[in-house]
Amino acid sequence: MGCAAAVVWDEGYLAYDFGDHPLNPIRLDLTIRLARELGVLDAVGVVAPVPADEAQLLTVHDVDYLDAVRRASTDSTFEGYGLGTSDDPIFPGMYEASALVAGGSALAARLVWDGGTTEHAVNIAGGLHHAMRDRASGFCIFNDAVLAIRELLARGAHRVAYIDIDVHHGDGVQAAFYDDPRVLTISLHQDPRTLFPGTGLPSEIGRGDAEGTALNVALPPGTDDAGWLRAFRAVVPGAVRAFRPDVLVTQCGCDTHRDDPLANLELTIDGQRTAVGELHALAHEVSGGKWLAFGGGGYGLVRCVPRTWTHLIAEASGRRVDPNTPIPPGWTAHVRDLGGRPPERMGERTDELVVTPWQPGGESWLDRAVGATRHAAFPLLGLDPDDPRD
Repeated sequence: MGCAAAVVWDEGYLAYDFGDHPLNPIRLDLTIRLARELGVLDAVGVVAPVPADEAQLLTVHDVDYLDAVRRASTDSTFEGYGLGTSDDPIFPGMYEASALVAGGSALAARLVWDGGTTEHAVNIAGGLHHAMRDRASGFCIFNDAVLAIRELLARGAHRVAYIDIDVHHGDGVQAAFYDDPRVLTISLHQDPRTLFPGTGLPSEIGRGDAEGTALNVALPPGTDDAGWLRAFRAVVPGAVRAFRPDVLVTQCGCDTHRDDPLANLELTIDGQRTAVGELHALAHEVSGGKWLAFGGGGYGLVRCVPRTWTHLIAEASGRRVDPNTPIPPGWTAHVRDLGGRPPERMGERTDELVVTPWQPGGESWLDRAVGATRHAAFPLLGLDPDDPRD
């Protein structure tokens, strides 16, 4: 049975372009091309984004920072506020391109919340989770995820759960809501002692009345599908059920992939597809199906991102794509014309994915990391950290 889903998309997103840089907008173009050729877009409504205006952006960023991004948009020599660095180089029209992505995520929030026909909304250009209130960081200029959550709260949501499955810690979103008990942030990421941005330890649990509403699972390098899903299942469903959110917001970065050039986890397309399916099911269980899904990181421009985010869109529509589905010949020819090496099918694994449930007392780095997260935050949510049923 299908779900009522919308994809917020416009080719204007491709203007968010740092040039010779890992965050290449071709990954977005190839995703939409693949989804279109597989018929995935036929099962969703495609809605054009509207740029975020200054009033919206001021709910997320300081006025001085917005002015700096405006200046940088027309001055290639500008430096400051995290701009003009190798991570966030200046490009013409930076302000307008960033505002369009942020506005797309805010629109996705309105589509899901305002009681229309849309249950789920996807913005693959979104998920720019590192941007801080007063600076750019980690390829991110405006924090669209924070803007979307602020839109939901302003429109009447009492509790919002944000789940970040990017390989990097969702530091900008956590920082924005670290003392706000209305927002639960959960981030599963490579251990910050081994990867940017260096934050996201289990001890980071929120502040003041919001203690227990920030959860961080610091995964060891080399974590594969089975280990990642064991950690996810041991932390995410129990915490989200205890929090009882009105809406689920997810950042679905796919740089956890085994071939990603910027990190060291070992997931496959199939593990990522399984994770997205479990997020979808959780949204129906806890928030009446209200689900926002954003993209995020992912630097396997041809062999990872297009497949994983096509699966994301298909999952949101309720019409999954079989991992044995062949890649359409038109898409394959286009990739070869670009000099790329296209995959042959929509999945990667040839064996059954078996996940062993987490149990307290495990001695592996992964199981100790899960235990640390549960012991830091679960009691504050009214859960037993040593009971695997919680």
